[in-house]
Amino acid sequence: MDRLLAMQVFERVADQGGFAAAARALDMSPPAVTRLVAELEAYLGTRLFQRTTRRVSLTEAGDAYLARVRQILQDVEEADSIASAHTSELAGRLRVHTQPVLASYVIAPMLSKFRQRYPGIVVDVEVETHRAPPIEDYDITLLGTDANFNADIIARKIVESDVVLVASPAYVKRKGMPKAPDDLKQHECLRLQPPDMPVRAWRMWRQPGPGEAVEIDVDAVLIANHTDTLLRAALDGAGVTSIALDIAAPYLTRGELVRVLQPWVTGRLAMYAALPSRKFIPQRSRVFLDYLVEHTRQQNDEALKVCSVC
Repeated sequence: MDRLLAMQVFERVADQGGFAAAARALDMSPPAVTRLVAELEAYLGTRLFQRTTRRVSLTEAGDAYLARVRQILQDVEEADSIASAHTSELAGRLRVHTQPVLASYVIAPMLSKFRQRYPGIVVDVEVETHRAPPIEDYDITLLGTDANFNADIIARKIVESDVVLVASPAYVKRKGMPKAPDDLKQHECLRLQPPDMPVRAWRMWRQPGPGEAVEIDVDAVLIANHTDTLLRAALDGAGVTSIALDIAAPYLTRGELVRVLQPWVTGRLAMYAALPSRKFIPQRSRVFLDYLVEHTRQQNDEALKVCSVC
């Protein structure tokens, strides 16, 4: 039995929640996956999974074993990375966990050029919304959060971004451009529903520099807990919405959206890249983060230039 391969298969079955799904992910046959796990269980003298006709779940022994296996496999990847760092070619699988909005508007648009620059790196992106993302299970976990975010994790700030009001040119032509925050009460507003919280009044202040905030209570015509829904509606002329500048940047640059009530903002967000708490950071993680910083900050700068001449 190839113990390292068996460990990799065991980890993938645990992550995918089944033998067939793990086989597809590993490009192996289901019987081969089942055999390797069975041989590993026989070697260890204990069952790692509870199997039923509907699902596969870890036993208590399997759960404890998985935590150690993850660390062992990470150590093997790190050893490989250290060795390959002496060559000119960057290669290997980069596991990235991210939230849906960041996957759609930050990660996906940069992948083509990143892959052209680093063709040996395979980017494995998992898109989910977790309240407590499993940072230890990924090379990089991207978090969109408040700019004052402070947590006991290893994280690199990628970019800070104002949350700005935007609308389509067609909407502005039809309804007019608000001149002051209070004018929003007469406009069709598209609001984001915070998790487990009511939709509150828009709290706004002028940028740059400190200024007195105002609160504008508007009647929304659309409420959604999905940023993409609000963005698509705004692009189609449904109304005014607030969105992070780094997400709105390409649409502002192309003229598909216009800034509303500049220089007023409704918040400030930041994107962080959280890293596993281990000493060695693979070179492929470093170059991905450097490229991510370059890409997002360039987009923000372009959007700010467009807004400055509006």
